[in-house]
Amino acid sequence: MLSVRDAHSRVIAAFEALPAEMVSVADAAGRVLAVPPAARLTQPPADLSAMDGYAVRAADVPTAPGTLTLVGQAPAGGSYDQVLQAGEAVRIFTGGPLPAGADSIVIQEDTKADGAKISILEAPRPGRHVRKAGLDFKAGDSPFAAGRLLTSRDVALAAAMNLPWLSVHRKPRIAILSTGDELVMPGEPVGRNQIVSSSGIAVAALVRGWGGEPTLFDIARDDAKLIENRIAAGAQHDLLITLGGASVGDHDLVQAALKAQGFAMDFWRIAMRPGKPLMFAARERARVLGLPGNPVSTMVCALLFLKPAIDKMLGQSGDLVGTQPARLAADVKQNDQREDYVRASATCDAEGSLVVEPHPVQDSSMLSVLAGANALLVRPPHDPARAKGEIVQIIDLARLSGGY
Repeated sequence: MLSVRDAHSRVIAAFEALPAEMVSVADAAGRVLAVPPAARLTQPPADLSAMDGYAVRAADVPTAPGTLTLVGQAPAGGSYDQVLQAGEAVRIFTGGPLPAGADSIVIQEDTKADGAKISILEAPRPGRHVRKAGLDFKAGDSPFAAGRLLTSRDVALAAAMNLPWLSVHRKPRIAILSTGDELVMPGEPVGRNQIVSSSGIAVAALVRGWGGEPTLFDIARDDAKLIENRIAAGAQHDLLITLGGASVGDHDLVQAALKAQGFAMDFWRIAMRPGKPLMFAARERARVLGLPGNPVSTMVCALLFLKPAIDKMLGQSGDLVGTQPARLAADVKQNDQREDYVRASATCDAEGSLVVEPHPVQDSSMLSVLAGANALLVRPPHDPARAKGEIVQIIDLARLSGGY
């Protein structure tokens, strides 16, 4: 069986960044930047006051107190357009431009006004309370690199840079196909031998949270022609996700349907738990990732293989999700030949260190255990027995983006 890392490498190697499209800066949060933008102006455009007070020449009041003559004012949105002469002061407000010749601001709390006579109670220093031109950014600056996932803070900066549009990668269009006579949708009557389908809904939510556009097909019954037709429709997307039906049993029809459609099978099982029956197939530019049908297996495999594929299409690296160290809260037995992703609870001890405790039941059908977990304990193949207190690696689910 293929290792997790080998399978991951094969999956992401099959994808490349999708073309760019222009979107309004107001709609750019959560999108991935395709082309680094450049500021269209300098901010601030001139030296501005950072406080309410008086614009002065610091050399005019080398020691306090001193007296200057008020000759005008510079409110935000206005300006004093004369050159400030020796012994003069200009009333100024936060955001107001410094008059030519001024080099310092005396805050109003450090002054006393008597008509046009302004007593300076604290000696100013050059540059005091002055926002220099270009303090934030200059025209032509490009603070964002391609591949950046834009946050609300980023779009605020882009808007301030006078950028009404940003170039971002198109969202991957991902079709999701659940198969099986035993499945019904939530809210439908549940027959004696049927179960409610949750995996497709979960994957659609993950795709949306990770930056893609999901299309959730109706459940395909165990009919070879019907499954072939759904695969043909799904192949028009950037990626087709199939759920269940990917192994080699008599009722697992997906592999046969893919071969009938001309897809070449790359792999169909990997050395991991949960999620051994993972499949990847390709035909020209069409790609199919077959996730296991059990819902926990579906979601763990989606995190390890679907998310990197989406990331790659969005112009990012497509790396495997990262891990971090934690200390075991209980003994664990030796692992077998499969890499194990154990649902667990991670907490901080009194010293602030992460401590992880595996859930006692790890059945891949139990969504309640996954929903209650906040970590996955990652155990390599053939990992020896570990004692309480040993350091292991975990995936911290609480730190994942996209609503996992």
